[in-house]
Amino acid sequence: MLDRWHSAPEVWDNDLDALIHEQNAQALRKRPFFNFRAQPYFSPSSVNSCPRELYVKLLGAKRDIQPRPPHQGRWTRIGTAIGDMIQRDLLFIERHYERTFGEAPPFTVERTPDGLPMWENFAQKLHIVEHGGHRFALYGKPDGILRYKDGRRVGLEIKSKQTTAAQTGDYSMKAPDEKHVAQTVGYTEMFGTPDDPLDDYLIVYVNASKKSWAMTEEEYTKNPDVRPFHITFTDADRAALLDELAGVVGAVKNGVPPKLDLDKWTFNSYKTACALSLSDEEFAEIGGQVRAMMKSRLPEWKKQQYYDAYEFIKSVREKGAA
Repeated sequence: MLDRWHSAPEVWDNDLDALIHEQNAQALRKRPFFNFRAQPYFSPSSVNSCPRELYVKLLGAKRDIQPRPPHQGRWTRIGTAIGDMIQRDLLFIERHYERTFGEAPPFTVERTPDGLPMWENFAQKLHIVEHGGHRFALYGKPDGILRYKDGRRVGLEIKSKQTTAAQTGDYSMKAPDEKHVAQTVGYTEMFGTPDDPLDDYLIVYVNASKKSWAMTEEEYTKNPDVRPFHITFTDADRAALLDELAGVVGAVKNGVPPKLDLDKWTFNSYKTACALSLSDEEFAEIGGQVRAMMKSRLPEWKKQQYYDAYEFIKSVREKGAA
């Protein structure tokens, strides 16, 4: 649907653009109140994070404020802009696709009770869960919930890629990232109901890097800049996710922290708190793990990540003890 829409002459609709901006402005000015302190809560975007990171976060640890290279700031901003672009396209498709192509679009945008698009600030929600003997919540804003032409509800998660055109090709991308899959499971729990389930999800990767302005059909097939994956979830998938989150809540209540996962260190937003929370025995165990990794056949970049993580942890602990 997106390929067909983007191949046609661009449609201009000032009234629709104005409506989009007006609705977004109204949502920003009138934000709903959520009682986050009534129970622990998780965001779907973080449910696949290191369990130790989630643990210290629930304990009230401060998020790290680390300087970052300027290109990373631009990278994240471009990713946000890509999501905004796809959402705008969906609203234009909803209004102009049938007139342009002579048939209804296969996907339309689900609406809130107020008639607003079911995404972002219009759909933000604090979803209370009772699971595994614990009470906690999921809070988040989906990229979109759509309706397929057969009536099914279909979730939409938009992710950007920006390094090379090959990233979204068949060779480099065999399946969606597991952390994105976990995120969408969380949204199916939040927004599905027994009468109107949300079992189907599209994870759509949009690549800001293009192989070339002029490509043959064969080249485009090998290097698509939009790569969607369709996933169907079950109650068992949702239960497995809730088991993991309930385990973190239980760990906080019992004061037994889960292990630090160095494989998820790069995007850990609570590195300092995690480092300081480690016991001497845990720190020694991590040292042994890193030494073993350095002797393994892992690629050098992966070894460097483990080494850098260990050195950061060591430095933080030495400063904390000083």
